Amino acid sequence: MTDNTTRLDHVVLWVSDPAASAAFYEKTLGMLPVRLTDFIAGEAPFPSVRVNEETILDLMPMTMAERMKMLPDAARSAGHPVNHVCLSLPEADFHGLRSHLEEQDVPVSEYSYDSFGARGKARRSFYFRDPDGNIFEARHYD
Repeated sequence: MTDNTTRLDHVVLWVSDPAASAAFYEKTLGMLPVRLTDFIAGEAPFPSVRVNEETILDLMPMTMAERMKMLPDAARSAGHPVNHVCLSLPEADFHGLRSHLEEQDVPVSEYSYDSFGARGKARRSFYFRDPDGNIFEARHYD
């Protein structure tokens, strides 16, 4: 799995209101909704938002927890968000995101420096939460 062909396809986040979450990600992060219209029409079980051309965040309603039967006790993951999801951005976009989050009254953490990630040490990073409490880290390596 170190041949550089493995890519992150999606992350599933448990959310209370998928449409409201999609609106948050679009408004604050510029992530375009995927299947939102289908979800609202009852034709898709959940919407997603596009991180980039290869990666999406699935916005899974907590009400679907009882359907999670792929592994024993998988349903118990509902309401327990992942520790955090990290978004890597170019430096200008990193600063733009922080400013935009602050304009939208989304609380952000202090900066962290030289934290380790997929590409080595990031110069700076900060954290914020979505409306369901999922934690995101934004960082830049430049």
